[in-house]
Amino acid sequence: MREIVLENKQGQMLKQELESKLLEIDRIVKQRSLDEGHIGLHTGLSGVSLFQFYLSKYRNTNDDSVIGVEILERIMEKINQGYEHPSFCNGISGAGWVLSHLEGNGFVDIDSDELLSGLDDFLHSAMIADMKAKNYDFLHGAIGHALYFVSRYKNTRSKRLKENYKEYLLEFIDLLKSNSEKEQDGLKWISVQQRDVVYNKYDLSLSHGIAGVIGILTKLHAHEDFRQITETLLRGAINYLMGHKKENRSFFLFPNLILQNGEESIPSRLGWCYGDLGIGMRLWFASKELNDKPLADEAISILKHCATRRTPDTTMVKDASLCHGSYGIALMFMRIHKETLDSDFEEAVEFWIQDGLNNAIHDDGYAGYKQWREKDSWTREISLLEGVTGIGLALIDYLAGFDTQWDECLMIS
Repeated sequence: MREIVLENKQGQMLKQELESKLLEIDRIVKQRSLDEGHIGLHTGLSGVSLFQFYLSKYRNTNDDSVIGVEILERIMEKINQGYEHPSFCNGISGAGWVLSHLEGNGFVDIDSDELLSGLDDFLHSAMIADMKAKNYDFLHGAIGHALYFVSRYKNTRSKRLKENYKEYLLEFIDLLKSNSEKEQDGLKWISVQQRDVVYNKYDLSLSHGIAGVIGILTKLHAHEDFRQITETLLRGAINYLMGHKKENRSFFLFPNLILQNGEESIPSRLGWCYGDLGIGMRLWFASKELNDKPLADEAISILKHCATRRTPDTTMVKDASLCHGSYGIALMFMRIHKETLDSDFEEAVEFWIQDGLNNAIHDDGYAGYKQWREKDSWTREISLLEGVTGIGLALIDYLAGFDTQWDECLMIS
């Protein structure tokens, strides 16, 4: 994709503009990164460290990775001082995923078995408590912990620890099965809470809902130890989700939420957090894992429909963040373009990268960026999910001549 886009004069000008924006973001992040109170991946220090390590690889220099190491040391210091928030988004499981990812991809020379195993009992207890409370939320609940344990299961060099992680994940799967509800030939899970607010809805999203269930089940199904026990759950979740796809909606295919009385919450935006794009991505990877050609065709059809949504009233995009803004959309289209080499997705990448640049309009923002919040309020954010750290990582993905794997932390790979 880069060779096509950047070989001409216009492409070189775009590259210069993006690299200038990346430089601005880096300056801001270096100045403000240690202000982050959380250690988690999506909203805290560990996400910032991920940016510094990938920036170092992109620049082919050690300067940024030195800062990344300093941030990791700060994270471990905070944990040792009693930091106890467990979630993937804000807390220890997200930070642990980053350490495991960095070691597994050769960014740092550490023994993550020794460094992280002391946290296993705490995170296992948090995961089980969340599952028993039916809080399976990816960002703030059990799926985030499970994704961390999948990473540890894959990367550990210890047979004893691998067996522990296997047992943790089998327990997670068993509770996911017992929490499921049958609906015709599908399976669904009620979301009982979201950020400690009583919820009691069937959430379809990648960030908080059943698309996230499909994501973790797909990753578990990839391993022989979990394949047989997850397949029925995975097929059931897919069937339930596809049962709520409707072609005759105005510009979207899936609702955000299903109430207990069957009423749907609509419309749904274009973005990472909610809507068709995250659903389509997870269906695509499920189709690959299950070797299911009809499901793959459905997923591509959904994603191509997403690629046609460009106007503000059909996308509801207001900012540039990964969570629900331009660069999150660009990042997902980058990933599916790498998967398929389809020119429709390449064109969508170019549109949303430019849209991201066009959103750098805030004189008092970080590198021109602010995150939109409800009631038209705007805030400056450093974090990966909602701020300039994530924007910087998306720019690196677009500019780099190497494939990155960090987007697994968003479950879009």
